[in-house]
Amino acid sequence: MAPTTKTTRKPAAKKPAPPAATVEIDRSRDLSRPLEELAPEERMKFESDYLAGSITTDLIDEITLAVDENNNKLMKFHGIYQQDDRDIRDERRRQKLEPFFTFMLRGRMPGGVCTAEQWLKIDELGRTYGNDQFRLTTRQTFQFHYLNRNALREVMLGLRDVGLDGKAACGDVARTVMSGVHPGLTKLHKQVYEQAQLASDHVIHKTSAYEEIWFGEKPEQPRGESEEPFYGKQYMPRKFKIGFAVPPSNDIDIYSQDLGFVAIANRGKLKGFNVVIGGGMGRADNAPATYPRLGDVIGYIDVDQLQPTLDAVMGVQRDFGDRVTRAHARFKYTIDDKGLDVITGEIERRLGFALAPAKTFAFTSNGDDLGWTTGDDGLEHCTLFIESGRIIDRGERRLMTGLRAVADAGLCVFRLTPNQSVILSDVLPEDRPKVEAILAEHGIDNAPTKGRSALRLNSMACVAMPTCGLAMAEAERYLPELITKIEGQLEKHGLTEDPITIRMTGCPNGCARPYIAEIALTGRAPGKYNLYLGAGFHGQRLNKMVRENVGEDVILEVLDECLGAYAKDRKDGERFGDFVVRAGFVAEVTAGRNFND
Repeated sequence: MAPTTKTTRKPAAKKPAPPAATVEIDRSRDLSRPLEELAPEERMKFESDYLAGSITTDLIDEITLAVDENNNKLMKFHGIYQQDDRDIRDERRRQKLEPFFTFMLRGRMPGGVCTAEQWLKIDELGRTYGNDQFRLTTRQTFQFHYLNRNALREVMLGLRDVGLDGKAACGDVARTVMSGVHPGLTKLHKQVYEQAQLASDHVIHKTSAYEEIWFGEKPEQPRGESEEPFYGKQYMPRKFKIGFAVPPSNDIDIYSQDLGFVAIANRGKLKGFNVVIGGGMGRADNAPATYPRLGDVIGYIDVDQLQPTLDAVMGVQRDFGDRVTRAHARFKYTIDDKGLDVITGEIERRLGFALAPAKTFAFTSNGDDLGWTTGDDGLEHCTLFIESGRIIDRGERRLMTGLRAVADAGLCVFRLTPNQSVILSDVLPEDRPKVEAILAEHGIDNAPTKGRSALRLNSMACVAMPTCGLAMAEAERYLPELITKIEGQLEKHGLTEDPITIRMTGCPNGCARPYIAEIALTGRAPGKYNLYLGAGFHGQRLNKMVRENVGEDVILEVLDECLGAYAKDRKDGERFGDFVVRAGFVAEVTAGRNFND
């Protein structure tokens, strides 16, 4: 959905870059400390032979379906998570069997752009090894579940055949780089995507361990210091997320990124970026010192200053991020511990110049413009709503088979959105009827908004059960059912067509960015959730918890009261998140470390 209200950022006054002598940074948690004083993961990375570990030998162990715990952590840098089927875990325990271990493999796809050839390969691998399905993620990429250990190398080889890989999809490195998506594919979007791809290639880890493990390509000489000129042996303290937003759309949720770039243009030509630092969603219920944080706009750079800025910002976090307490290792905590001005000053010192004052920009949407649109170039683009991003054939809606047929006909380029949708883009006007016919034949809606509430179209969920080892409650499998019940309330109050963002995760880690949804639920236990309300529709304000560890009855009771009041007492154009704050359902949100006005 494409809302019309605006969120505007005004230029900020900017101080000159402080001289090096005035920048005092506490080095108590940096790389200068002995390994034995750091978190166990730091020693593991240091001794891993640049992420090789003993993965190769572990993969041929016939005694177990699993891999060694250290190798499990190292494989994340290669895009792989070890998981087990939570639905049958208890039964296998009763039978004195180990968990049914399988693996999730996530690909790297900067900006979410996927050719028809690549889509066909992803489809083939999902059918052959991934239980006849794959999933679109909230970071514009894809992932397979249910892979057995013997399938990993075959999947990696298949991805390589079409120019894809799993590098840096997980692990303590810069993750898949996001870039704003627009069905119109204006010249500006193309320019920004090109910069996002360059950024992805620049920040990717360089170790030859990936090629050695998965393709059997032996390095010409032992790995050494030249292997990782930027990351070094210990890589980043934790994951580091980078994204590019193209106003007026905040589809990538720029304020949730460790490092964000807001495109600034003049007459459609990209001039530079406002720089945003310090966003992050993760928190833990049993660690009160953890919290979500929105990023701060710290200034403006020209396009040719992008690469040095990547190095400077990431370098600050690499050198000064917390490597002792892993739960405290994200960039947001580094900034709050040392102070935004100090971190900004250190970034400028490394750049050798002061950032320019931030430019004015405005966001008017953060969702997907669903259905067909015609681009500036005269090409047609169809954005399909994919509930929770799951590409699978279910009943009459044979989504996986239908999209394969579109790809096989070579009728489009696929573009994955940060909201788990897919755009069939660059369709020639004369080919649009062919695409529509294929979609209709497979039960896929040509008009995705028909018959669905605006709430459902603005929903997201993480995978959670049964594959995620961190999940404490359902998300992807439960949210559609919950939304159906909320839709009854929406119909009663006349709100079916009103866009409201709702997101659900199976734990508090925030993979579906719940803390910037107007309605959010994070899992606490089977059937129990924390309920949050009051975020800004465009992701510009965090929400607040209004009920803790509650079940469906309480959730529906609270929402019915809030939705009823919203329908009756809202102001013209007022968003649901804004209303619940103004009406007192949520305590007034004030400026501070967790909120950027």
